[in-house]
Amino acid sequence: MPTLHLLTAHLIIMRLGIDSGGTFTDFVFLGEGEGWVHKVPSTPGDPLQSILTGVEEMRPQGLKGVEVVHGTTRGTNAFLERKGARVALLTTAGFEDILYIGRQTRPELFNLMVEKPPEILPRERVLGVQERLGADGGALLPLTPEEISRVKGWVRDQAPEALALCLLHAYAHPRHEERLAAALADLGLPLSLSSRILPEIREYERTAATVLNAYLGPVIQQYLADWSRRLPGVSLFIQQSHGGFLPASQAGAWGLQTILSGPAGGVYGAWRLGQELGLANLLTLDMGGTSTDVALLAGEIPFTREYLLEGYPLGIPVMDIHTVGAGGGSIAFQDRGGALRVGPKSAGADPGPVCYGRGEEVTVTDAHLFLGRLRPENFLGGRMPLYPEAAARALTRLGSVFGVAPAELALGIIRVANSHMAKALRAVSLERGFDPRDFTLCCFGGAAGLQVCDLALELDLRRILVPAQAGVLSALGMALAGFRRDWTRTLLLSGPQLTWARLEQEFRSLKEQGLAEMGQEGWPVEGLTVSGELELRYRGQSDTLTVPCRPDFLSTFHGRHRHLYGHDFPHREVEALSLRLNFLAPASPAASPGIASPAAARSSLPRQGTVWLPEGPVTLPFYERRELQPGEAFSGPALVLEDYATLLILPGFRVEVRPQGHLLLSR
Repeated sequence: MPTLHLLTAHLIIMRLGIDSGGTFTDFVFLGEGEGWVHKVPSTPGDPLQSILTGVEEMRPQGLKGVEVVHGTTRGTNAFLERKGARVALLTTAGFEDILYIGRQTRPELFNLMVEKPPEILPRERVLGVQERLGADGGALLPLTPEEISRVKGWVRDQAPEALALCLLHAYAHPRHEERLAAALADLGLPLSLSSRILPEIREYERTAATVLNAYLGPVIQQYLADWSRRLPGVSLFIQQSHGGFLPASQAGAWGLQTILSGPAGGVYGAWRLGQELGLANLLTLDMGGTSTDVALLAGEIPFTREYLLEGYPLGIPVMDIHTVGAGGGSIAFQDRGGALRVGPKSAGADPGPVCYGRGEEVTVTDAHLFLGRLRPENFLGGRMPLYPEAAARALTRLGSVFGVAPAELALGIIRVANSHMAKALRAVSLERGFDPRDFTLCCFGGAAGLQVCDLALELDLRRILVPAQAGVLSALGMALAGFRRDWTRTLLLSGPQLTWARLEQEFRSLKEQGLAEMGQEGWPVEGLTVSGELELRYRGQSDTLTVPCRPDFLSTFHGRHRHLYGHDFPHREVEALSLRLNFLAPASPAASPGIASPAAARSSLPRQGTVWLPEGPVTLPFYERRELQPGEAFSGPALVLEDYATLLILPGFRVEVRPQGHLLLSR
């Protein structure tokens, strides 16, 4: 029987959060008055196998009566590996190349050898439909039955697995898209309509989002079908990129929404924790085995609609998360110039770091183990063996390439990985006008605790928060999440038309539409809260700012413009591009669970040991985290050990144990 951790919780509905990562799969179960956490190695070739293993070990009695909220990288990996569905695109004649032209933005202005990412849609699978609606909805070129018949024949010849429809001005006038979709319905293909996926102006973004949804939808649908076959009868929900979840029965039609589902769970969990502890300003550091995700929470969860995935704009609201290829499994190597590099390539779960017993390339995890910062006795509760000798041989081998001792190489690997993460933290704080010293660094993920003090020193941060279940906080965020759906309407209102009375009218109309459609889908709409936001700009501008939809929207817009750019134009005409409504179900009322008293007896851990710090090897006290009591305090250097994460406390940091077992470090 695996070692599991008992948590305290207060839930009527039993909820299981599952975060399927590249190296480990995490589980958090919350029930009435109890909770459990668990972690198993991921199985990249068959992601469901690790889930089946974890569920069987964690709940032998099964999942009857349990709601499962699952964050998956299935869609993201399919995109990155270009293993999505075979898609065909139907667009208005004359706009067939819009996906390939894109925008004039050039991220590498002076690079004469830019390489574009591999296309997800070959040009030959794009058809221009002979139809055209004007911006006012008038038919400039009717969609005739003959043209529909021609299009249908072309689709049959292409034999796609999914179809994307993006006709001109369909964001406001979708009747041609809907007619075409109705005529093609008997082909049995998944259809993604731009008027449903992203009903907003900006043709390129709308086309890209619709094609991406069509590309990923069948992959998610197949994954969910596999779920139903191997875990029948489970009440399954899929975590979305904005932090809410959707029933699995609907998630397949919204594959685009799953792009950042795993990292979103961690940010949501950190935000809930910050609310409980009265910490409004957080910098989150989520370091797993494959990558590190960072975000800045200045009193609220950060969202963006400008997220790019290898150059493709998503267009939908996603949590504003910055990702770098620096994780515990990131591989160290010598580049062509003779310098030490770490990542972005990762050893993942298969073969994994050298110390897992199968890998051959040195990773960050191998460096920490060699330096004594990881303890084989408690890794995954002692269920997963580590091989320090193999890590030492691999570090010696790579060290000889650089002409340095293994310890010096290991410390260098960690310094390089730290530089990547520090750069990411600066990108979401300093580069956006925030002083990171005003924030508490909240670290979670299995590997973050080993490097968080180094990062705090580099960024001159004064406080660090280490949650009670730092190793599985993303899964906890999923277990605490709630249902969410978004609706959008393009407005294009300015001048005398842009009044609060008109916006209230549009708000009520869109709210009624959203509630009606959710009711048709079978979702109980009672108890949903609805919030709105407006996308505004000065007339003639291209970029927009988002403000809450409320009577003071104009003064809020001017103030936000002044805060970001140092000036505003209070007498200049403002234009409202779109209105967005967020429908939210109440989130779980449970507080983030803390560690309870020790469970079953287990092998004892050493109380001290030799650990390499930047200044050399020292003997440190070891603390077992489950034995720490609220109110207890101690100073570094020290090592805090638990099954799913280890915390290295450097000299100069003082630790205070908070209620529920959270650790607050201060300098």
